[in-house]
Order: sequence, then structure tokens, then C-alpha cells
Amino acid sequence: MDSTQQTPTPKDVVLDYMDALASGSDEERLRSFFDADVTWTLAGDLPVSGTWTGPDEIFGSFVAQMVARLVPESMEIECEGVIAEGERVLAEWNTRGLTRKGARYDQHCLAVFTVRGGRIASVREHFDTLHAQTVVFA
Repeated sequence: MDSTQQTPTPKDVVLDYMDALASGSDEERLRSFFDADVTWTLAGDLPVSGTWTGPDEIFGSFVAQMVARLVPESMEIECEGVIAEGERVLAEWNTRGLTRKGARYDQHCLAVFTVRGGRIASVREHFDTLHAQTVVFA
């Protein structure tokens, strides 16, 4: 990095990640936002609840289990906004799509991202787990 380049702010990193997610960027692009030791924790008692460590677990297990139940072409992600303080960023977004059984998934999500050195170091996600259980995992 030369002296004219600066590390992006945590808010910029999360906004760029949300833009990449909403635009349907490929997995490699999405992985590039994460630190090698990143953790992603999903609250609740769904089959995908828990803590996933590293991009391989996040994308290979957690994301893969969700995508396996949804029609990828039907997925829409809409970022409602972010609030940032220091290295912590609260992101709010909507995820919409169809399950492979034809049910409509319409989820409102909140997550606290921690960003260090220009990379996402941890994520704690919260959403309506009853809706996910009823529509996606039933």
C-alpha cells in the first residue's frame, strides 16, 4: 500500500460488503471481505444457529445450508442502512426469496460487524428465527 492509500473505515467495509452481497457477487468476492479467523454467530436454535469460524465454514457450511433450501435466482438482498461506532457496525437488511418448496421467505436481519484492519473480524446476526424455522426449515 502506498502512502496515498488508506485503510477503509469499518463503515465503508460493511457498506461495500452489503453492496457486493446485494449485487450477487460471486463467493470469491464475498470471501475477500473476511479475515481468515472471522467468526459468524447466528442467534437462536435453528439447524444453522451457532458460531462458524473462517470463510470456509461460513460459506461451506452456514451459507451452503441456507442456499440449499432457497432458490438462488429468487434471492434479493436490500440494505436498509448501517450505523457505525469505532470498529463496530450495525447493518440492517432484508432478505427475500423463495424456498425450494415454493414458500415466500421475507426476512428482516440485523447484524453487528466488527471490522479490523479493513477486514470483517466477526459478525453476530439476529433475525426472526420462527419465520426461518416455519418457512425455510419446515
